[in-house]
Amino acid sequence: MKRILIIGGGTAGTMLGNKLAKGLANEIVETEICITIISEKDYHVYQPGYLYIPFHLKQPEDLIRPIEQVMDSKIELIIDKAVEINTVAKSVTLKKGATLSYDYLIIATGSHPQSVEIPGLDEAGHIFYEMDRALKLREAMDHFDGGKVVVAVGLPHKCPVAPLEFTMMFEDWARQRGIREKTEITYAYPLAGPYGTASVAELATKEFGERDISIETFFMIDHVDPKTKEVVSMDGTRLPFDLLVVIPPHKGSDLVREVGLGDSGGWLPVDRHKLNLENKEDVFVVGDATNLPISKAGSTAHFESEILAENLIDKVKGLSGNRRYNGKVFCFIETGLHKATYISFDYDNPPKPVTPSKMVHYAKAAYNSGHWVNLKGIM
Repeated sequence: MKRILIIGGGTAGTMLGNKLAKGLANEIVETEICITIISEKDYHVYQPGYLYIPFHLKQPEDLIRPIEQVMDSKIELIIDKAVEINTVAKSVTLKKGATLSYDYLIIATGSHPQSVEIPGLDEAGHIFYEMDRALKLREAMDHFDGGKVVVAVGLPHKCPVAPLEFTMMFEDWARQRGIREKTEITYAYPLAGPYGTASVAELATKEFGERDISIETFFMIDHVDPKTKEVVSMDGTRLPFDLLVVIPPHKGSDLVREVGLGDSGGWLPVDRHKLNLENKEDVFVVGDATNLPISKAGSTAHFESEILAENLIDKVKGLSGNRRYNGKVFCFIETGLHKATYISFDYDNPPKPVTPSKMVHYAKAAYNSGHWVNLKGIM
């Protein structure tokens, strides 16, 4: 019996596994193929929902489901940690000691914020990219009554537009609380504008200008000074704060770095269309773990998994499996608590944000609620 082995039970791994289980249902019943997912956690978290936690717009229980509820019952689920990948022997070793062979391997190990790489951040700042930290930020905001707010961004990071969203939502939130006039907001970004893509940077610059949000460009975070309450850039620029929100740079998984398949950041080199690991025709990568020049976002995992699932299903059935991923990404962008825009783009077509509206905001709310259906490979 052949095995498709997926490392990672996040959005990319689960979505792909569910699509494969649906498309290979007969082959699984006939024991011709086994789909196995290795997950370190027995639950699934909708990570884009972290953005809403500080504003009391989502609760932790809204974002978490037992993994069995979101995974097809035909999938073999193993709760363990992969510690070794041998692409020659075509095997994966687990922390508890088991070694699993594979015919096709999919690495979906995600990206992870590295707050430890910014000295002083844990003592004096906040992030919203993890559940416990988002809850701590919510508590800090509950007690915030005005002052200097700095949102400082490190690169690379997943959910690329989330820092912009948080900043505009915070401005709207401060206005609703009646503290906007005594609140100064600064957005610090390491590039020449507030975002890496020109059209989105133009949108943010316009929105920030209309809302009196300052932009500090070329700000590469070096450390946070808890004593003076300043975030300091590599060139010595110091931004004072009363409330600091940082998006730390992200890295790929420790596993990728330890087994030597990726670069120093833990990103895996893949073919931009076939999604196979460089020089490997039986190892594929989906989601945030790739080194592709596109957003590390849930929609990326969605569109990648559609293509890869169809190709793997074809390969198992003796067909060529030659569909090509074109870099398609779709992202909603909250521009406040009640309006949003969106961008859609691929390798050849840059994003063009639409005019923010309540309708798009409601569409994003519906998309957030529909994640669990989307995850099951139904949408």
